[in-house]
Amino acid sequence: MTGGAPVIEVENLVVDYGKGAKQVRAVDGLSFRIEPGQCVGFIGANGAGKSTTIKSLMGFLFPTSGSVRVFGKRAGVASSRQRIGYLPEVALYYPFMKARELLELYGGLSGMNRAELSRAIPAVLDKVGLSGKSEVLLRNFSKGMQQRLGIAQALIAEPEALILDELSSGLDPLGRHDLRQVLLELKRAGRTIFFSSHELTEVETLCDRVLIIHKGKIVTEADVADLMKPLNEYEIVFSVSGDKPLPESLAALEPRREGERCQLLLRDIEAYSSALSELTAHGFQVQRTASRSRSLEEYFIELIGGREGRK
Repeated sequence: MTGGAPVIEVENLVVDYGKGAKQVRAVDGLSFRIEPGQCVGFIGANGAGKSTTIKSLMGFLFPTSGSVRVFGKRAGVASSRQRIGYLPEVALYYPFMKARELLELYGGLSGMNRAELSRAIPAVLDKVGLSGKSEVLLRNFSKGMQQRLGIAQALIAEPEALILDELSSGLDPLGRHDLRQVLLELKRAGRTIFFSSHELTEVETLCDRVLIIHKGKIVTEADVADLMKPLNEYEIVFSVSGDKPLPESLAALEPRREGERCQLLLRDIEAYSSALSELTAHGFQVQRTASRSRSLEEYFIELIGGREGRK
């Protein structure tokens, strides 16, 4: 559910690294808004500027120019940062801490008291699949377990918004499935979620909107449903005997004709259903129907590969 002021507002964000001849522009004029309750995927190839943008949202990097506001305040302000659960791209934790101690630290930084922590820690560990691991030293955690713990620390204070950088990094298929269920639950509860991921099936499954970034610029911004719609293709092959004319509604779809064989290629399911009904009503014989669907991953590879001059 959306409404109210944007959770995140980015206006003409520019972030440069280095100086002089060694200066590199990591983010180049980015502008976007994330509304309350939205789940937005942020995707791009390595080096596209995703992590730099996310660090700017958290106030860890200062823009060269432009502005970033979170909950209506300049990025990095403590009062707004406390309302965010954050997972960095690379989470490094002190190896001789226990899982419980790490969550006490992060929960305490978010303003939780001991009573709240004692109730919340077992529940959040169970949610991320680490039930019974509260007293285990972090040096004994696998990479996947550390990623689960990183997600737990982002969730511990029940934040209003989540900003997650490469959230499924190091997770096996079961871990990705479990995480997807957690995020779906949070989405249904109306939490705002902004995450980057190389697992584009997660973006396709979870997100309302997607932002695709390339060389520091947004190249696509769309609702996932609108983005996926033209990736579907519906085929109808039918026969036309003699000089029998096509109804105007079908002729307008510009079917390919070879002798008495016609082929229709459609992008819209409603147009596909309507065309089948028209063909049946006018007595045309349908020989074959088929549907094909490209994934978001295929679209991404085609889009970015084209910009890189690759096929």
